[in-house]
Amino acid sequence: MNSGVDPVSETSSGGSATPPNPLDGTASTHLTRLVRDAARAAGVSADRLAAVPGTDDAALASELNRIPLHSLARLWDLLARTRTGPGAGLAVAAAAPLGTLTTWDYLLANGSTLADSLRTAQPYHRLVTAAEEGFDLTHDRALTVGFRTTAPDPEAVAVINEYVLAYYLRRAREATGRPVIPERVAFSRPAPPDHRVLADAFGTDRIDFGAPVDEITFTEADATAPLVRADPLLADLLRSHADLVLATARPIPGPLESFRLALASALADGEASLGAVARRLAVSTRTLQRHLAEQSTTWREEYDRARYEHARTLLAEGRLTTAAIAGRLGFTDDRALRKAYRRWSGSPPSQARGR
Repeated sequence: MNSGVDPVSETSSGGSATPPNPLDGTASTHLTRLVRDAARAAGVSADRLAAVPGTDDAALASELNRIPLHSLARLWDLLARTRTGPGAGLAVAAAAPLGTLTTWDYLLANGSTLADSLRTAQPYHRLVTAAEEGFDLTHDRALTVGFRTTAPDPEAVAVINEYVLAYYLRRAREATGRPVIPERVAFSRPAPPDHRVLADAFGTDRIDFGAPVDEITFTEADATAPLVRADPLLADLLRSHADLVLATARPIPGPLESFRLALASALADGEASLGAVARRLAVSTRTLQRHLAEQSTTWREEYDRARYEHARTLLAEGRLTTAAIAGRLGFTDDRALRKAYRRWSGSPPSQARGR
């Protein structure tokens, strides 16, 4: 039986896409902290970790905070570049006993069987990572768990998928109380020169490389074995808590959003220079420009966008003359503002007044 695609990512029956979920493109604080700490233990410097937005202790303090997925991907990148070869992902899984990922972990351990708990937990995969990070489940005699990451860097992808498959093996062993040995492990990465560390960790030599997908397959006996922690009442409570977390979680601002807030504030205060905004963000101008490039934008594009939005707001309020607005936005005169506004909107500033 195939349990199907994660229902949170499907479109409506009418064929139109569902409205964007505010949690799209975010990951949990628990997973982010786990990877951050693993990167630190692997030797990534404190300065490099501090430069990753949303990974400080304050941001990670509440499970209701959601971390930008690109910040988590950056942590995986740092880990992959610090600890090369097989084993980096295994180390992350080794540092994550049952309970590390809180509600998600316990959902996996509270079904009647391993197959039942994974099937019941599948719609809640967004508890730990973004919906676009694919969690696939197939139960046809054996039980296969597959994962598809959206991370762009092949080295990071190899580490992520190594962790994910090792994580599910660890949870299967903890949930069943059995010395589970996978029927098969498959990695999309090319075969490394030496993969003995993987064979030791997974307890099998049945490891394929260059596979179409990354997945781990459990035997029928392990998939249908009763779980030692099975508690139907607790499982109901966990699902209710998971629903509450997903309904009330809040994305923290990513680097681009934080920059835009700082720019808007600086513009309102009349000091919207590159240097002034960089100081507000406690970074150098060069670092700020690099961060903008990583977000596929530039200072000039963002400054232009911010001035347009601020001009539109001031014009709609109707309290200031065009000349006064031009002065606030750093234009030489109202003629320069009118020219820019036509370029931005295709119409003169007068049409925005009082809207």
